[in-house]
Amino acid sequence: MKLTKKNASSFTPHPEYTGPAVCVDVTPLKKITTKYGEREIFRIVFETTALRADGSPFLVWSSGFTPSLHEKASFRKFLRGWMGRDLSSSEQEEFDTDSLLGKTAQLVIVHADQDGSLFANIAACTPLRTGSIQPSGRYVRVKDRQDKDSQFNRAEQPGGGGSGSEENGGGTDWKTVKVHVGRHSGIELRDLEKSAVESLIERWLPEAKAKAKTTADDRRLMAALEAAQEEFDSIPY
Repeated sequence: MKLTKKNASSFTPHPEYTGPAVCVDVTPLKKITTKYGEREIFRIVFETTALRADGSPFLVWSSGFTPSLHEKASFRKFLRGWMGRDLSSSEQEEFDTDSLLGKTAQLVIVHADQDGSLFANIAACTPLRTGSIQPSGRYVRVKDRQDKDSQFNRAEQPGGGGSGSEENGGGTDWKTVKVHVGRHSGIELRDLEKSAVESLIERWLPEAKAKAKTTADDRRLMAALEAAQEEFDSIPY
């Protein structure tokens, strides 16, 4: 038996870049396990002027931050560089991370290799001194995706209540969802080439979202493709 090393990630990282960016998301807290134990982190998502082949803007995700404004906390240091100043006394008392949405920045993005996979890291985040950039409107915030998935799962339960089951998509990895449209009907997403999944994202997903009425199969595939797009476009977290 011959064993070969496989690339641990299939998404395309943001190219190395120096230029303007705009904040499009501050993600909800997520529990992770580290060598120091369990902790909660969030990430900041930026959209830049670098474009993919389909014309959509690239995204880059920050490293994980713990929700602390301590003077030595990594988030406080990141904000200091981004804002060009330290937080005021009132901001240190209470800081709304949603106030960062739509805020511009000058980013330096570099590549780093980790276990054979290429990742895009934010090496510097400073104030944008010249020019401007606006969100494209294509990105859907993580919390909004979670809310929509929860609504789908509740609607598909008898009586409209309860949590989602594996059958209706709740708690199911996007890769295990079966395609029910086109020539790949009946095949799980994980068995398709990445280009085929991207084709569904680019062609079928917008049409499905525009439908006045969608089936349970439509909603499962829509949620799966959105999850796939997030994985392709960003550093998994």
